[in-house]
Amino acid sequence: MSRIGKAPVQLAAGVTATIADGMVMVKGPKGELKQSIVSLVDVKNEGDTIVVTRQNDSKPARARHGLMRALLNNMAIGVSKGFERALLVQGVGFRAEVKGSMLVMQLGYSHPVEFAIPAGITIAVDKNNRITIGGADKQQVGQVAAKIRSFRSPDHYKGKGVRYEGEVVRLKAGKSN
Repeated sequence: MSRIGKAPVQLAAGVTATIADGMVMVKGPKGELKQSIVSLVDVKNEGDTIVVTRQNDSKPARARHGLMRALLNNMAIGVSKGFERALLVQGVGFRAEVKGSMLVMQLGYSHPVEFAIPAGITIAVDKNNRITIGGADKQQVGQVAAKIRSFRSPDHYKGKGVRYEGEVVRLKAGKSN
C-alpha cells in the first residue's frame, strides 16, 4: 500500500464532500473545488473522511493512489484554511501595487508590468515590495506565484528581481580585473 494513499483524508468542521459522475466536489468556508477521479482509483465518502483505494496493484494504479489522496487532501485544506505564497520584490525602484483587479509592478523595464488577478485568487502588497498570494486551490496559488516571479526572476549578479520569500539566490562574483 502507498503510505500516502492509505491514510484517509480528514474533513474539517464545515467542509463537505460530494462524489458524483467521476468528480469529487469539496465545499467549505473558503470556496468550492472540483477534481475528476483518476482512473484505476476508487473514492468513497465516509462521513467526515474520504477514503481512496486502488483497483489493483499495477504500477500506474499505485502511482495514482497517492496522487489522488494528495489532491483531495489539498482540496480539503484549501477550502477550510486556504493556501498562501509570498514573493519579495528586490531592486532599486522596483515596486508593486494592486489597482482594482490588476497587479501593477515596476520591475526595471521601460513600462509597468500588469498582471490580471485570476478568479479565486487574492493578492495583497505590503510596503510596496512583499506580494502575498492567497486562495483555496494550491495548484492555482503556486502557478500564479510562478507566473509573477517569471516577469523578472532574480539576477545572479546583484540579486534584483522577484523571488519567493525565503528563497536563497546565490550571487556570482562578477568580473575581476
